[in-house]
Amino acid sequence: MLESEKFKRSQNAKCYAYILAFVVFQVAVILIFSLTVMRVKTPSVRLRSVQVQSLNINDNTTNPHFDMTLVAEIAIRNKNFGHFRFDNAAANVTYGGVTVGDGEIVKARASARKTKRMNVTLEVSSSGRVTETAKLSDDLRSGNLTLTSVARVRGKVTLMKVMKKKKTANMNCTMTVNLATRAVHDLDCE
Repeated sequence: MLESEKFKRSQNAKCYAYILAFVVFQVAVILIFSLTVMRVKTPSVRLRSVQVQSLNINDNTTNPHFDMTLVAEIAIRNKNFGHFRFDNAAANVTYGGVTVGDGEIVKARASARKTKRMNVTLEVSSSGRVTETAKLSDDLRSGNLTLTSVARVRGKVTLMKVMKKKKTANMNCTMTVNLATRAVHDLDCE
């Protein structure tokens, strides 16, 4: 009788050890899953390329100005395991800290771990906006015009159709437009 009680106790101890090992394993799996897959990262927004569609410049010293239409390919990279649905946003173009143009980023959805690419038309004009005419005249005569493009894209990342987290992706890109060749050089995004 004594031996059968010892046998039952050892069987119970083994059962408890298996249950404890299973619980520890499940906690480890859940912890790893929550730290990698369920972690929501901020998507990134970048200019991939910019083309000058039309260009009109006047480099005289009394009233220098430029008018151009830029077609920019914007890439919204979603690094999450869930989709990123974003609202309409404005992409602004500045020259010397003054906003000289804008374009609309239309609302869309970037799939999980994918990059959403779209074209945005930016209408840019310095007429009546830029007050530093001497600097503008010098830049236009040099043949290179440095512009900055900024945008803020707001949306929600949805993981497993349950968890939703608001995220805002910011873009800040500088570019140099060669006025003679109508080419964009030194496109750099932060």
